[in-house]
Amino acid sequence: MTARSDIDIDLDDSIRPGRRQRSFPGWRVVAGCFLVLLINSGLAFYGLAVYLNAFSKEQGWALGSISFAITIFFIVGGLVGLAAARLIERFDVRYVIAVGAVVAGVSLAAIGQVTTQWQLYVTYAFFAVGYGLCGLVPTTTVVTRWFHAKRSVALSVASTGLSVGGIVITPFAKRFIDSDGLAATTPWLGLLLAAGIVPVSLILIRPDPAAAGFAPDGERLARGATAAPPSGDLAKDAFATRFYWAVTLGYVLALGSQVGGIQQLVKLVEDRTDERTAQFAITTLAATSVIARLVGGRLVATVPMMGFTTALAGLQAVALIGVGLSQSTVLIFVSIILFGLTIGNLLMMQPLLMAERFGVRAYPTIFGRSQAIGIIGVAGGPLLIGWLFDVFGSYRVPYVVAAVLCGIGAAILSMAGSAARPAEIEAS
Repeated sequence: MTARSDIDIDLDDSIRPGRRQRSFPGWRVVAGCFLVLLINSGLAFYGLAVYLNAFSKEQGWALGSISFAITIFFIVGGLVGLAAARLIERFDVRYVIAVGAVVAGVSLAAIGQVTTQWQLYVTYAFFAVGYGLCGLVPTTTVVTRWFHAKRSVALSVASTGLSVGGIVITPFAKRFIDSDGLAATTPWLGLLLAAGIVPVSLILIRPDPAAAGFAPDGERLARGATAAPPSGDLAKDAFATRFYWAVTLGYVLALGSQVGGIQQLVKLVEDRTDERTAQFAITTLAATSVIARLVGGRLVATVPMMGFTTALAGLQAVALIGVGLSQSTVLIFVSIILFGLTIGNLLMMQPLLMAERFGVRAYPTIFGRSQAIGIIGVAGGPLLIGWLFDVFGSYRVPYVVAAVLCGIGAAILSMAGSAARPAEIEAS
């Protein structure tokens, strides 16, 4: 049973069930999740590409060796995300996120102090523990609890924090690191991560609407009334469907190629242009992702979800080929913009698809396990591209290979079928 806090219960006998109130805190919860993801992604998801480039320059380590640290990060982060699904069913999600932020902040502070590769791997593993506890599993779970009818819009707004972090925080971190080096910079970045996320999670995020006296989407509960139990499939029933496995395996390849492409992007652009252009490249990627996600969150309510997701994966494959083969600055940025159009929406669609098809009853376990299986791609993508770079000496072959894998992922996604629940299909 979900742990609930009594802090926010404030019921009024004069308020009738079904009447909407201005005090509905759902959008404040979305804002809290937005800020948590903004800080987490800016210093972790997008930040990893900056740290990789800095270690390559400062330590002179082989790209494949540094990329293995990123692989460890995503393996551990995915497994911790699965554990987080169980934790947030037993404890207040705010405390899970706050603990994760402290662990991630301390680990990030230590990253700049490492002098050997084994230290890098251990530090990245601890960094991933914190990242997983304050990442997509807890934040998307909270949003799916608070919103049903407006879930796609709420998820698009909250998950936009992922991209805004790449615009607001990652370029700042890169400038700081380029100027003062990793050792002097990462303690301050670690402090920013912990000090930014902990108060936001405790002040803005609430575990579920019933704890605040509401049903999902803003319907106020009368005193003594209880919210309807969450609807949806049992986890074991979801795991037995073709839809679940097509989405999960398709995302292994689509997100694996995406994360691999993102993590190597700073170095690719810097190798072909200069440091300033590389910094602008990650900002452009994130900015495009923000705009695309906000549009996509509204568009997905009017088009078939699976068709939209499959098209995004196909478009991402085209973008990856463009990034890998382009030599001129103009063509590189055209490809980066195309890549950005897919990134935010693909990340948003996986939790949205799972919630739409299977409901919220067992959502943390269903999405958490799908994300844990996705470790194969998310962790393997950066390692594969890094290794291929060491073998071929350029990014052309690595990004083409990533594009091919993404295309295969799109084909698998196309086999999933409709995201609508079977009962809804029969009723229509």
